Parts: sequence; C-alpha cells; structure tokens
Amino acid sequence: MRFLRIICVTLLISVCSSSGVQTQMRVQNSVAKRTVIAASTVLDGKGHVFHNTRIVIEGSKIVAIDPKARPVDYDLRGLSVMPGWIDAHVHLTWIFGKDGKNAGQGGTTPEAIYAAASNAYATLMAGFTTVQSVGSPADIPLREAIAKGSLPGPRILTSAEPLAGRGPQTGTPEEIRAFIRKQKEAGADVIKIFASQSIRAGGGMTLSPEQLNAACDEAKKLGLRAVVHAYKEAVRAATLAGCTQVEHGTMATDDDLRLMASKGTYLDPQAGLVIENYLANKDRYLGTPGYTEEGFAAMQRVLSLNHELVQRASKIPGLKIVFGTDAVAGAHGRNAEEFIDRVRDGGVDPMTAMVSANSLAAEAMRLSDQIGSIATGWQADIIALDGDPLKDITAVRRVVFVMKGGVVYKNSSH
Repeated sequence: MRFLRIICVTLLISVCSSSGVQTQMRVQNSVAKRTVIAASTVLDGKGHVFHNTRIVIEGSKIVAIDPKARPVDYDLRGLSVMPGWIDAHVHLTWIFGKDGKNAGQGGTTPEAIYAAASNAYATLMAGFTTVQSVGSPADIPLREAIAKGSLPGPRILTSAEPLAGRGPQTGTPEEIRAFIRKQKEAGADVIKIFASQSIRAGGGMTLSPEQLNAACDEAKKLGLRAVVHAYKEAVRAATLAGCTQVEHGTMATDDDLRLMASKGTYLDPQAGLVIENYLANKDRYLGTPGYTEEGFAAMQRVLSLNHELVQRASKIPGLKIVFGTDAVAGAHGRNAEEFIDRVRDGGVDPMTAMVSANSLAAEAMRLSDQIGSIATGWQADIIALDGDPLKDITAVRRVVFVMKGGVVYKNSSH
C-alpha cells in the first residue's frame, strides 16, 4: 500500500496543471464540518490580543468568534493561538542531493520530487500555512498537488522561472516584457527578478533601470506583483521602477528606505537564518555552483550588515517590512528561527515580528481578505504555540497545533 501511495503521489505531482493562487483557497473537504477551538490567548494577526474566546470554523473558513460556542473540539487554552504564519520568500524545491551536497532547485527526478514534498511538509509542521516559493518552475506542480489535497504542505504562491539579470544579455525591454508574459502563461502568481548579483559575488546591479522598468511595468499590466532580489543601488532602482517588493535589501541607505516607505514598496530583509544556515552547512554547499571560500567569507561579513539593516529599517516611519526567510536546503522547517534573529539581533518588537508574518505579509501578497488574520470570513489557518512569543520569542520553536483551511495537520497540544 505504501508503495502504491508513493507512485500515486509521483504521478499526481507530474500531471498537475497550473491554475493560479485561487486554487489554494479550495475547500479540501466537501462537507462543511463545524469545528470549535477554545483559546485563552489569541493573537489576531493585526497586532491585537484577545482572551477567553472560541473560534468557530465551518469547512475551510472561520465563521464566528463566539466565547459561548460549543461543543469544543480542540481545547487550546494555555497556549498562544494565532493565524498560520506566512513566509514571503522560500525555495521549497532546493535540496541536498544523494551525495549530501547542495543540489540547488533539485529537478524532476523522483528523489527531487520526494525531497521537495518533504520540505513542504516540514514547513507546514513548523507553523507556516502559506509560503511564497520564488525561483523554480518545479514549484508549480508542487503547488497544485498541495492545493488538491494530494500532499500536505503550505499554500504556495510561486514565480515559475525568475528573470535573472545578466546585463545586456538579459534582453531588450521588449524581450523582457515577453519573458514576463511567458511566466504569467506558465501559471506564475508573482514575478521574481534578480536585479543584483549574489551577495557572495559582491551584490552589484545586473539590470539597467530601463530593463527593470520594463519587467515591473509588464508585471503590473498583467496584474502580477514583482519581487526583486536587490542590494545596494538596485534597491532604489527597484523602488523607482514601481516594483512591489524588495528582497534582501542589504546595504540600502536610509534614504533608500525612506523612498521605499513613501512609495509603499515592501521590504523583505533577512536578519539571519539564511546566512546562518549556509554557514552551518558549509561542507554541503562549498564547491557546488556559486559557493566558494571567498563567497563564504563574504557571507560571514554580511551577517552583521543584515542585522544592521533590520535595525535601521525598523526605525523608518511607514516602511512595510514583511517576513521572509529565503529558506533553502537545510533551513526548511526551521523558518521560525528568523523570528528569533529579528527580535534578538534586529531589535524588532515581538508583536511587530508576528504581524510581519501575518496580516502584513497577506497584504503584500494581495490576500489580506483571505489569510493572515483570525477573523470571521478568513481562511481557518490557525496555529498554537507552547509559550508566549511576546515574552519569549523562542516559543516560535514550539508549534504544537497546525490547522490549514480548516484541516488539522498537527495536534500535540496535550
């Protein structure tokens, strides 16, 4: 039976067709079952806390917040209940290969498919019910398999193939527009653009302002968001080009950050997890494409710059800072460590950190009327922690209950 199940999963992933992010909102069970959760402490995802109430769910949605609702199906009193977290930047298909070394985005071999499915499961079990997986066409069949209920995992938004900046070789503005249209046709929910080199290679700009303008303008015309891998001067260029969100942002100036705030551009910095993961798994990355001793030395230096960026960005009035980890192989399922980095090393207020992964992340993804909050009419994405993250941020490591779309995937609360 187990053998047959593995074959079925492989076939399902292989044949799924793309249909966009709305597929994620399907009710996974055809009968609208009524479920009641009792909670003594609820963080609503928007910065508020309420106490001693009950959350009523029918099918995939929250239908009432009623302290008198009964009977209680899940007693989560004594825990911290909140919306499922949203990670705005992951790479679910990035894996370690058979030799234990970095295999990048993996591919479509059975081993790569199983590993990506495992990454998705680990991420869901860690409390992340929605992720934005940017950078691989292999995300699309994984997105569809999870949406259909064939595999357990977070709701996925993906960029399909990213636009990799290579200077003039990237193409003319019209060629870039055609590339963006191709990603839309392939089923992309968002456009991913590399406007800078890797930080390991210095982070220099790899697209001209004209090329970047064309990419983000075409995405906007298609109704898609554009998230831009940008360091240094590329941060300002992406903001002026009207792109939706800047990923990383290391070495941005305070003037750049103020410009982002004035334009409503979202910032997705990484306070620690991605580089900490690389350093902890150095022997598994070193020698694979793009990973050299010089690159690791650069990352070691950049870690403190990332802490400093988050510290500075947090003081810019009106700057919208979302939660993203850039989780690659070795970090899947450990996404919540980024909360600890932000609070401990970036000086971020714990409630602000929670909101960045709830209602603010949902707003950035244009899903603020569906996910990221515990409120009537929203998706029943609900998690519970053993501990209070507002007093002890390490409580984010102790996720004991996970519900996504009204379906319980984890319950070790008692």
